[in-house]
Amino acid sequence: MILRVDGQQSVTRFWHCPQNAVLLSQVKQHDLMTTSYQTQTTDTSYNGWTNYETWNVALWIGNDQGLYNMARRCYSYQNFLNRYADDSETPDGVKFNDVNVNHVEMDEMFEEM
Repeated sequence: MILRVDGQQSVTRFWHCPQNAVLLSQVKQHDLMTTSYQTQTTDTSYNGWTNYETWNVALWIGNDQGLYNMARRCYSYQNFLNRYADDSETPDGVKFNDVNVNHVEMDEMFEEM
């Protein structure tokens, strides 16, 4: 593809073939836009959570009305565990007291409720 700039007014786009050049489009310069793509993704978290267990527990507390209402009565995640859910688990089988659940992130979630 060949781009030709005609002064400050327009850009003419040609598709270059060995025998001829075919006019594809003519646009004004102010109509041009730049597009960028992220080629390397380094985020290995679960929707912004540290790991699967933390994400899953937060998902259920945030989306199940009963769990959400119980959590709102607590001042921390540990308080929630002590009062309601110490040995129970989410419907996906993750224990609320799983050692992999990030309590710091869960406490931040509780502060925002």
